[in-house]
Amino acid sequence: MNKYGFRIRTRTGMTVDNLMVQASDRAEAERRIQQIYQHCEILECQEVTPTLRKEGLDLDDVIALINKQEEKP
Repeated sequence: MNKYGFRIRTRTGMTVDNLMVQASDRAEAERRIQQIYQHCEILECQEVTPTLRKEGLDLDDVIALINKQEEKP
């Protein structure tokens, strides 16, 4: 599943930014937006790539963490 960010114009003319939808592909994401906001105009659609977090800490991460704590007064 991917996340898609939308910017739309509603049928009343209001612009809505940062609508996020999780879907298997772009077509499904657009269909979901059209279901929620009937008769809207999709102005922009971007696939949001997730930022990967590192699993656990290695020795360098622990040393960096200790150094950060020592620098604080």
